[in-house]
Amino acid sequence: MIETPNYADALRILGCKDSRLAKVIGFASAAENTGWALAGGARLTMGLADMRDAIFRYGEDVIRRMPELKSGVDRCTRTRRLAAAHTVIVVSAYFEALGEAKLPFTLDQLDRGGKISRGVPTPERFARLVAEVLLERLPTPEPHRPYAETRQAVERAYLRMSEAVTAYVNGLSILDELPVDDRLLLPRILAEGPPAHALRIYDEDYRSLALDSHEFGVRSLVTEQPAPATALSRVAWLLAELAPPRVGDRPVIHLARMAANALDQPLLLAGKLPEDVTLPLLGEGYISPRCRVAELTRESAPALRTWWDDQRLLPDTEAFLVGHLTSLRATQEPLLLLGEPGSGKTKLTEVLAARLARSEFLPIRVELRGVAARAGVTEQIEQAVKEVLAEEVAYADLVTAADGALPVILLDGFDELVQGGVNRYDYLERVREFQAREAGLGRPAAVVVTSRTVVADRIRFPEGLLALQLQPFSDEQVRQWLDIWDQANHALLARRDLKPLPAEAALVHGEMARHPLLLLLLALYDAGGNALQRDHGPLGRARLYEVLLRDFTERETGGAHRVVIDQELVLLGTVALSMLARGRQVITDEDLDRDLPALCHGGEDEPEGDGRVDWARRATERFFFVRRNGHAFLHATFGEFLVAWLTMYALRDLDRRRRLAGDEPLALVQSVDDDLLYAVTSHSCLAERGPTIGFILELLAEVPAAVRARCVELLADLLRRSLHERRRRHFTGFRPVRHTMTRRLAAYSANLTLLIVAASEQPVTVSSLLPGPGYLERWSALTHLWRGELGEEGWTGLVTALSAHRVVTDGEEDVVLGGAESSGMGDVVVAVATGHTPRHRRLLDLLLRALGEGRALPFRDRVGILEELVHTVGVRSPAMHGALGAMWAEEGADHGALRPLLRAMLADPADRMGTWDQLVKAGIPETALWDLQHDIPST
Repeated sequence: MIETPNYADALRILGCKDSRLAKVIGFASAAENTGWALAGGARLTMGLADMRDAIFRYGEDVIRRMPELKSGVDRCTRTRRLAAAHTVIVVSAYFEALGEAKLPFTLDQLDRGGKISRGVPTPERFARLVAEVLLERLPTPEPHRPYAETRQAVERAYLRMSEAVTAYVNGLSILDELPVDDRLLLPRILAEGPPAHALRIYDEDYRSLALDSHEFGVRSLVTEQPAPATALSRVAWLLAELAPPRVGDRPVIHLARMAANALDQPLLLAGKLPEDVTLPLLGEGYISPRCRVAELTRESAPALRTWWDDQRLLPDTEAFLVGHLTSLRATQEPLLLLGEPGSGKTKLTEVLAARLARSEFLPIRVELRGVAARAGVTEQIEQAVKEVLAEEVAYADLVTAADGALPVILLDGFDELVQGGVNRYDYLERVREFQAREAGLGRPAAVVVTSRTVVADRIRFPEGLLALQLQPFSDEQVRQWLDIWDQANHALLARRDLKPLPAEAALVHGEMARHPLLLLLLALYDAGGNALQRDHGPLGRARLYEVLLRDFTERETGGAHRVVIDQELVLLGTVALSMLARGRQVITDEDLDRDLPALCHGGEDEPEGDGRVDWARRATERFFFVRRNGHAFLHATFGEFLVAWLTMYALRDLDRRRRLAGDEPLALVQSVDDDLLYAVTSHSCLAERGPTIGFILELLAEVPAAVRARCVELLADLLRRSLHERRRRHFTGFRPVRHTMTRRLAAYSANLTLLIVAASEQPVTVSSLLPGPGYLERWSALTHLWRGELGEEGWTGLVTALSAHRVVTDGEEDVVLGGAESSGMGDVVVAVATGHTPRHRRLLDLLLRALGEGRALPFRDRVGILEELVHTVGVRSPAMHGALGAMWAEEGADHGALRPLLRAMLADPADRMGTWDQLVKAGIPETALWDLQHDIPST
């Protein structure tokens, strides 16, 4: 949660010169910390009436001095002063209302009634009142909250103030002098009178503050629906309203600002652009997005689209961005920006950086896929700056050279850290620590972090973190973008007797047309021959990618034959596969020169001299690549599609070879040649990148049912023999990463299982995959292998992608893979991986839930049962985490008895961080887990 100023903070920030007011607050603060006597409270002479007058006068003074308070200071100082001014008017409004309230006594009478009725001496009681009213943190306006919500928070603060005043009066002698009716009515008068009147005063003062300070006006604009806009143009206008553009920057800052200005670049910046169309410029073709906003808690589920459906839709995203960057929250914690693949997260950071480049901010974009994944935040920023400026510049030196401009660090692609084999689940906390450290050094910075929505369940969120989710285009935004496309390409297409893609033809494709990247791809595909305008049927995402790749390759190769185009796609697929195996989205020339011939050339030696192929250049010198410290796909989904396409190519090759063998006498005893499929699928689990499985399912849907049935039979046979030795294989030179044989066998068998389930018309039972006695034990052995070898990303992706549920037929247990009854492998995999049969696992989950929730069994007995399950049976499951969390939260729980269990759960270094995260989500405080660290051996 962010820290907002209390009244004492506000006086310090605004440089209050009223010594008596500052002194009384200082005494109250000291009394809170050290006690009344040590604080020197006997010298406290101000009464409630005097304090009311001083606060009221100072509130009027602050409103009058607002222009002076905002001028001549940097962005961060102005933000702090505005927040302090808001705090002052909140308190001032209450004390003005208190002085005008119709009480049965005046404040002067209250101060003169010094005789003690009962309890604490009056000066000490007054110090407590001051502490409760003026030392409590107060709400501040934020751009994601409507004014009505801020007003409600202020009202709650006023009610707390009235409760404090009531408690103060109750100990004074004047209360005994009042008539009985007045004594009985006083609490109600204080609870209803001053808060309501103070709110009316606050409304007027807030309007005055908003008129004098554009920042508050911007926060009011967030609730209004703006006119359609492109390229965050209103951000530039709103920033100019706050402060004039900066001039006279030092050379290094000037270079940094120039590098951020990408508005005159094409919407997609690639190595080789299509020649028959014109891509709109970023400053013209980027549509300002719609967003939903939420403050995240432990109960939040930001990885689920359905959860976001219930969150607030921001009417004006641009006003929100400006309001956020001028708020206290911006420099205290990062803003998390989530979106689906192709929703425009990266483009938003590029456009925002360009708009900030001429303002009182210093934008610094960091593409996380291009920096060291394990490095600290400061090191990652410095690596990105070096790439932009072509020289090493320390972050501290850069901020100093910025001369008061507020750094805005745009960390783009956090999902690449999560999915890249590097466990950075606590990265957002490290970012917040970076902000706190920099603020403590006098270098506050705002941070925005982007990520795919799908990996949000693998991130640990600081409590109260603010998150945005980019929304798909509305129909109006689709039309707006296609109008821009029409303006850029109408004349070019007319030369070929073609027309730009109309909105009606695009909207037929549903969600595809509402994702910015896919809408652009639809327009590019249609520009080849108006295919979308001739065929009004919906086009699948995988089909769109394939036809786009084929059409572009065909034009580049002068109308080449299908076999040649397939060769080119295999080449591109190998690039994508090399990236996936390495867990990176960027690949170097050296890596490509080693990997591409090993798979695309069969591993044969290339000729020397002029006949040698420049593999890296041949593969990457085209529209689908950009260069960033190596080569990267124009968008990550291109790579995910190409891995899926290459996998399907290998599967079709497997089926073709088996059909060619036919009924030859030796064909029935010879092994199926699965060398290509093994080379493609034995380095990484395909489910590591969720969209890859989605593409495979789409591509399989276009395969005839008879072919899929043959493939299922072949794959099932391969799965049964997948862990046995094969002495001879081709493509052995293709080794992007040197994995152990067990790791490769684990990946191969897991991917075979995924492909079997994906290609099957009906759900698949484990007993049919692994026929014979002991099929559950062999299934357990496979899942043990997967869990131990695939790594966290591979295992998590597999559990998510491969649905499973337990069945009992005629007394026989089985596991069914696929179907709609389960959305993930979940407890089935955990069951067999821990050595329990599914039936035992189901009973165990019920037992653990009962232990966590039940109160009939004594606490010690329940702890004893958990000890047996943890130490004797080795249970490590979500149900165990939940039971421990529920028992920890019980009133009067013996935490000392639970600590040995927590210590045992965290003892495994291989999955300590994942277990830690699950225990925290179950309700175990992190402070308790940190205390256990001293007893757990470090690794």
